[in-house]
Amino acid sequence: MGSSRRIPACPPGPWLPSLPSLIPGGSSHGLLSGSDSMKAPCRLLLIVLCSVGFSAVYILLCYWACLPFCPAFCLDPHLSIKSRPTVPGPLHFSGYSSVPDGKPLVRELCRSCAVVSSSGQMLGSGLGAEIDSAECVLRMNQAPTVGFEADVGQRSTLRVISHTSVPLLLRNYSHYFQQARDTLYVVYTFTERMMAYCDQVFQDETGKNRRQSGSFLSTGWFTMILALELCEEIVVYGMVSDSYCREEHHPSVPYHYFEKGRLDECQMYLAHERAPRSAHRFITEKAVFSRWAKKRPIVFAHPSWRTQWSHRHSTITRPLLQPHSAKNT
Repeated sequence: MGSSRRIPACPPGPWLPSLPSLIPGGSSHGLLSGSDSMKAPCRLLLIVLCSVGFSAVYILLCYWACLPFCPAFCLDPHLSIKSRPTVPGPLHFSGYSSVPDGKPLVRELCRSCAVVSSSGQMLGSGLGAEIDSAECVLRMNQAPTVGFEADVGQRSTLRVISHTSVPLLLRNYSHYFQQARDTLYVVYTFTERMMAYCDQVFQDETGKNRRQSGSFLSTGWFTMILALELCEEIVVYGMVSDSYCREEHHPSVPYHYFEKGRLDECQMYLAHERAPRSAHRFITEKAVFSRWAKKRPIVFAHPSWRTQWSHRHSTITRPLLQPHSAKNT
């Protein structure tokens, strides 16, 4: 009978010493014998190579897919678009949760965004077609499109809503969540983590602690935060500048384009800005947006206005820090 052929063992060589030689006073007798002493280094080499390969694959998956137990490699959702690495496929925006299913926001970046305010400035604008031409359209709370298509458009990619608006949308579930197939209604509220982040941004920009100053952040603030993360270019429709309400002969428009309240837009803004507690700081927020527009591709349309912020200032030095005097009413 012919002898069976043996697969040659991998010799230790100078780059990989045999296992017994790693043990002081060790020998191949009693520990490893015969061909086992030759196979052990190959097994060790195979284990090392497999470990290195597995680690490399896991690190790549951590970076691209943000797997559990590897937060150091996850993309920070609060990085600016300019500093965010170019990642193929959808991104995970962990600071947001959807209504009504509570799922996180997962989607690709938008090349162009139309941020549509709920201001009465939109009435008679005739900008509906221009708004709908943007890749992504962001709206706020329950602001309707039906009946206002010519001025505000009819497409909706995302709606940013406050917790107080959730019941209003759920009461009209079929309208907001079951529209025509060519209109995507995806509604998002903010997690506690995102709320804390927005509070910190407010303090960094104004020098004031939001809670201690008795301020509530508006839905417009949260929408701009989302737009900065999601959009490469932003056009904001219907948002006035921080100086608009102090200008003489500014037109009086409703606070919301879809309803007429007791106070017009500027009266509402000034009332909140001067309130000592539990108020939105609309004018202060617009001063902050003006600052952001100096650093990012943000355009304000209807009314159109240019930013006045100077890089010499480290904090916003008006509205909240220097309240309006009575003569500015």
